[in-house]
Amino acid sequence: MADEILLHRAGAVATVTLNRPERRNACNLAMWRALHRVMDEIAADDGLRCVVVRGAGGQAFGAGADMSEFEAERFSAEQARSYNAVMAPAIYALRDCPHPTVALVQGACMGGGLEMAIFCDLRIAGAGATFGMPINRIGHGLPLPELAELVALVGRPAALELLLEGRIWSAEQARERGLVTRVSADAEVEAEACAAAGRIAKGAPIAARLHKRMARRVDQPEPLTADELDAPFRTCDTADYKTGVRAFLNKERPDFRGE
Repeated sequence: MADEILLHRAGAVATVTLNRPERRNACNLAMWRALHRVMDEIAADDGLRCVVVRGAGGQAFGAGADMSEFEAERFSAEQARSYNAVMAPAIYALRDCPHPTVALVQGACMGGGLEMAIFCDLRIAGAGATFGMPINRIGHGLPLPELAELVALVGRPAALELLLEGRIWSAEQARERGLVTRVSADAEVEAEACAAAGRIAKGAPIAARLHKRMARRVDQPEPLTADELDAPFRTCDTADYKTGVRAFLNKERPDFRGE
């Protein structure tokens, strides 16, 4: 099973690959568990600055949860709760990863695959990618945290278009609705996503992690605390900030160390 979730690190960028192309990278329970373990490992690695999430084979980012095990593992409310207790932490580990995340979407991004993608910070798709949540054909409801994330990205009418009609969006339609950050030609999308990850990795990591965390925090109803409001100013006490200012003034490339 370790071979079905691959983790590769190149410098400060980690790549997580759903490696089950013969099943269009559909995840079964064992894969959800493995993904959770891998994301916990990544979260604990302070040397990382960006994470790319992708599917193997180029034909699918992820077709969702593997329905071949549903009759045995997800065929009642009790089983669905147990299944979600495994699946949800894996997906939420993408949301809660301290490092910025980039979903590299090639081919189909459906169901649970879309749930993974929407919890990444950026979604860069090939022109031939497709997006959908056709659970109207199955008959179960989307868990509320995932529904809230989808609505936040695309708005309520567009989210309901996916859920009620089972519509499948092209990459360009997904971009127009705010689901996809940008679209590249299929032959160029891998290079584009890797270039985006490289730009993130070259930036100041303390500020990047703060921006990721606070961009999600400002959507929450609780009032911002004095500590949260002060957090951006405290970045000016970091060595990275001083490095960045001096490099800018000297027209040099900064070497951020996360300090």
